[in-house]
Amino acid sequence: MTDRAWLAGAMAQLRQEQARSADTHLLRLDLPAFPDIAFYLKDEASHPTGSLKHRLARSLFLYALCNGRLHRGQTIVDASSGSTAISEAWFARLLGLPFVAVMPAGTAPRKIADVRALGGVCDLVDDPATVHERARWHAERGACHLDQFGLAERATDWRGNNNIAESMLAQMAHEPDAEPTWVVCGAGTGGTSATIGRYLRYRGLQTQLCVADPAGSAFAAGWRTRDRAATASRGTVIEGIGRPRVEPGFVFEVVDRVIEVEDAHSIAGMHALEGLLGRRYGGSSGTNFIACLRLAATMRACGARGSIVGLLCDRGERYDETLYSPAWLRERGIAPPALPAELDDAVSAPTRTGATPSSCPSRIRRPRNLRT
Repeated sequence: MTDRAWLAGAMAQLRQEQARSADTHLLRLDLPAFPDIAFYLKDEASHPTGSLKHRLARSLFLYALCNGRLHRGQTIVDASSGSTAISEAWFARLLGLPFVAVMPAGTAPRKIADVRALGGVCDLVDDPATVHERARWHAERGACHLDQFGLAERATDWRGNNNIAESMLAQMAHEPDAEPTWVVCGAGTGGTSATIGRYLRYRGLQTQLCVADPAGSAFAAGWRTRDRAATASRGTVIEGIGRPRVEPGFVFEVVDRVIEVEDAHSIAGMHALEGLLGRRYGGSSGTNFIACLRLAATMRACGARGSIVGLLCDRGERYDETLYSPAWLRERGIAPPALPAELDDAVSAPTRTGATPSSCPSRIRRPRNLRT
């Protein structure tokens, strides 16, 4: 078989896989505390590999193949906190290629087991900051480096082709507030926020993009100061986001707001989602949910109505031994999960009217059909 014949076969397999995959559900959530605000949660955990990284992994494989970087029989390598590695291992197995995941040694054990179950090899490093260097080491020895952190924002077609932004807005088309006031996502590679932010502008929408990230993250500091050399002021137990550096794919200019969330609050948000939806999601989903609630609280205080779309990023079962384990949290000195005091009423309490502040953020959009 020639290299071009193998390439044609690999491309055909990826097209077939995409054709077999259904779109992920957009779940509506109505909270009594916010009667004029509808929450929508896009369940990316329902992908075959259990996270929104399924989309990215497919795009990275296509990008490597179409750029002539990935060849028959070549080993694939990438640095990951786990979820991308699982998705990449799944696609590598589909194409019959060996795969190496460079991951921090502290990655959730279930994620490591999932990569190995899919035929991948886990190269675990003690210092999370060295994953990029280690992945490059493998690439220098002949592996194809998919480089999710360096290529995510360009490998994904942000103009359409059923990317996550196009998908969620198509699903919102028949909802009462079809053009969301806010879309909320986390930032690992920065690729998802770049895709959504670009697509919102491409469509000429007024929807604002908020990035939710662990407190003290490099993205939050870098976005505030527009400093790409910013670094995290502290670590986080929320895997997949809260990067120690500003990754190349994070585009400051398309993000309208960054909300920092304490780890304990993210974990509380994760538990709140389980109570509301009846299934478990990971810590970054909790981070996103807390940011959604904070935006809704600001909108409510300003008398605004509308809709907020957030992401459910990955399956919670991956964190049974970590974020969902009280003993694991105690060992790390993390307080018992509790919602922020200002959001005490957000999930279960009946609607109550608070005092209207003297001024509201200029970015809060007041829809024309404001209820009186």
